[in-house]
Amino acid sequence: MTMSKIERRITVVAVVVPFVGFLAAVVLLWGGAVSWVDLGIFAVMYVISGFGVTIGYHRLLTHRSFDAPAPVRAGLAIAGSLSLQGAPIHWVADHRKHHTFTDEEGDPHSPHTHGGEGWRGVLEGWWHAHTGWLFDTGERASARRFAPDLRKDPVIRWVDRHFLWWVLLGLAVPFAAGWLIGGTVTAGLTALLWGGLVRIFLQHHATWSVNSICHMYGSRPFETGDESRNNWVVALVSLGEGWHHNHHAFPTSARHGLRRVEIDPSYYVIRAMEALGLARNVRRPGAAELERKKRSAEPAREVAAA
Repeated sequence: MTMSKIERRITVVAVVVPFVGFLAAVVLLWGGAVSWVDLGIFAVMYVISGFGVTIGYHRLLTHRSFDAPAPVRAGLAIAGSLSLQGAPIHWVADHRKHHTFTDEEGDPHSPHTHGGEGWRGVLEGWWHAHTGWLFDTGERASARRFAPDLRKDPVIRWVDRHFLWWVLLGLAVPFAAGWLIGGTVTAGLTALLWGGLVRIFLQHHATWSVNSICHMYGSRPFETGDESRNNWVVALVSLGEGWHHNHHAFPTSARHGLRRVEIDPSYYVIRAMEALGLARNVRRPGAAELERKKRSAEPAREVAAA
């Protein structure tokens, strides 16, 4: 099934509107039209929807790195939907296809399957992996093939079916919070701008940077057979997802930051959930597994070839 004209238009709106909101916020920020309330609402919404993607969409639904009761699965899937990165079943299908064909033909967003030689080839590959793949009119990831378990899960099907409502909720909540705290509609609108559009814009690029930067620049301590990389800057903005090479080495691990210096906020939340009985069967690689996968000679720093 290829992308329809309607789907392309929806994708354009989902990418462009947050970008326009970000530009408006920059102008207002320059003029001093931002408050600590706006920034606080932005931070809270970023963390909630960000963990919805990293813990819910990715580590729970895509890779089954831990188990959770139905209400927790639903809550995480709804939180992930707030990020406007696609409904959960479609998101999972895309990501599982990425793991099936990593950096080979069939990978939806590899920087190494698009572009030519030299710096132009690097830019073309980066653009495709970062954003361009969203507008690719070719074959889409089949949920029937890559996410049959989620298609049978009534909880996730329900969240998926009401995706648009969750997106609207992700805009309504910051507006309502700003209005209630600030006491004016203007306060609600600036909170909507920061906690809604700016937050979505930055989360888009945090996630897309995992697809692009983390397959081009960073370290590769394990044998994986692909071009995945660990990048601490991306890990910082993506709540731990930037330890992407570790993830490709151990895809079913709930823990991506495998060393103490590799900060992984998403895993810390999963550990807290485990302690509270909200997460079960949390999967982590053991010391023997880590040792087996280590590369024989790890360079101090690696940069991917074009």
